[in-house]
Parts: sequence; C-alpha cells; structure tokens
Amino acid sequence: MQCPKVVLSNLRKKSLDEKYQYTRLYRNLYNPDFFLLAYDNLSQNDGALTMGVDKRSIDGFSMEEISRLIEVLKNKSYQPYPSKRVYIPKKNGKKRPLGIPSFCDKLVQEVIRMILEEIYEPNFSISSHAYRKKKSCHSALLEIKRTFTGSKWFIEGDIRGFFDNIEHHTLVKILRKRIADETFIELIWKFLRAGYLDEWKFHNTYSGTPQGGIISPILSNIYLNELDNYMKSFKTSFDIGIKRKQNAEYERLRSKVRGLQKKIDRAYEQDDFENMADLKEKIKALKQTLTQMPYSDPMDNEYKRLTYVRYADDFLIGVIGSKDDARFVKNEIANFLKKELNLEL
Repeated sequence: MQCPKVVLSNLRKKSLDEKYQYTRLYRNLYNPDFFLLAYDNLSQNDGALTMGVDKRSIDGFSMEEISRLIEVLKNKSYQPYPSKRVYIPKKNGKKRPLGIPSFCDKLVQEVIRMILEEIYEPNFSISSHAYRKKKSCHSALLEIKRTFTGSKWFIEGDIRGFFDNIEHHTLVKILRKRIADETFIELIWKFLRAGYLDEWKFHNTYSGTPQGGIISPILSNIYLNELDNYMKSFKTSFDIGIKRKQNAEYERLRSKVRGLQKKIDRAYEQDDFENMADLKEKIKALKQTLTQMPYSDPMDNEYKRLTYVRYADDFLIGVIGSKDDARFVKNEIANFLKKELNLEL
C-alpha cells in the first residue's frame, strides 16, 4: 500500500481540477499506515487521554487493535459509538455542549479528516478563516482592516444554531459534488447519525455535526463553502464602477483654497501683511475642513462595492452603496441560506 503522505499529496493535486470526482477513497481505511499517522496526530492533542463511552483513550492502543478496526471497516460492519456529551463553561456563564467520541472513532475520523482536507482545502475561499492552517480570528480581522476601507454599511451575520442545524441530506448532496464513493460517504453518514449519550441517556442526531467530533470543523467549512462561493458570485454582479466620482464639495473648497493663495501672492507684492495673515488663517481653516472630508463622493450611485469575511458561522459584509443596497444584500443572503442550506440568520 502507498505511503499516506503520497496518497494525500495526490489527492491535493487532483483537487485543482474542480470538476474531478474522487473514487475509491474508502480503501485508504484499509491501510494501517493511515491509522498510525492518525494516531501520531491525535497523540499531540491535549484531549488524547480523554475517554469516550468505550472507557478507552490513546494510552495502550496497539497494532492488533488497528488490525481489528480495519477488518470491521472492510466488512462494512463498523458502527461509531454515540459520543459522550459533556458541558464546557462559557465566558457568559452558560455552558456549551461538547461530544467526546470513543478513541477508535477518533482514529477513523482523523483519517477521514485528512482525506477531506486534501480534497477541499485548496479550493476553500480566501475569505474563510476558521479551522484552517495559517488562518484564525486574527487573520479575519486583518482582512477586514485591509479590504473594508470605505464601507458605509455593515451586515453582521450569525447563523442561528449552525452546528446543530446542518442538514445531513444537504451535506451529503454537497459531498457528492466531489466524491463518487458511496461507501466513504456512508461512513460519514454513520458519524452524523451516531447520536450522543447525556447522563447515559441516548439521543438521536437528525441534524448538525457532533461538536467535539474531529470531522466537524472540516464538514462545517465544506457546508459553508457553498455560502462563500455564492458571495463570490454575488460580489461580481453587485460591484459596479471603476472609481468613485470626485466629491463636488471637496473640489469647491480646494478651488477656494487656490483662490485665497492667489490673493496672498498679490498681498505679498503689495506689502499688505495684515491681509496676508487673515488670508492664511482662512486657508488653514479650509485645509482642516478638507482633512475631515472624503475626496470622492460617498453617495455616488454609479460606484458600489461588497466585501465579505467569514469565521465559522459568523460573517461580516461591508457595503459601499445605499442603505437599500445593504438591505437587499442581507435579504438575498437570508434567502440563499434558507433555500439552499436550510439555515436561518
């Protein structure tokens, strides 16, 4: 069997062809080296020793168990355990539910995550900043600082209960755009439907991705990449004009400054120093006004721009345009989320 790093590298190369569909992905789960790589990745995590419902952790895991896991995957009888739900305190005093998978499930999920990352990561939007290498809240803020200059209106988007409301059938439909391996997709489906135990009471999961699950971050980005692509297309149709018209009031005041400067020149020739001082004060006041005034016309209806940045289920849109334009943008996004992704703002 091929070295996992070679396989992953080949997957990434093929991802550059956006029309390419991946087949025979599931067979990579028969490769012990993939699980050793997954084991190595997990061993570096803080929660490596945390036990799931099977009362096992990374400690003491062996090659024999990896072999047994591969056999179960080969005969398609593998079934993930329900995750163990715990509650993590939040800054506002509330608690956030977190699912802890069994260690075997963590291993399988990590292999899936590595495969999905190579398929999808190269084509993710530059405006997406969550759960990605060299991306973070800080990179999102830097992009806002760099690209939102001149925005007049801001649309703050927070998708309602996103992680709990990811629609499983919609997610599978999105995955099938790039993946033509139903056995691999069925394995992901099993994790989505595995359920969770809360106080040892079983609960089904009919929507959402398990918070705390290793594949949840990449699946959430795959899901919302549909929104990112929509925003890229929307921006193309929304943006108009090459540059803003010049601000007429700004130009009027600049012209007035030039006129006063000519008067100073004449006053100097006539040794009228008292008048010169008065004119200089007027120029100083006008220049101060100019520093607080936009050079271009902020109300130019023939110039519009839209900028967009997303971090997980939170996004920010900057609009150069009218208030009605901003309302239109927000309504269009809400309609897209509802119709295409079964989500609500």
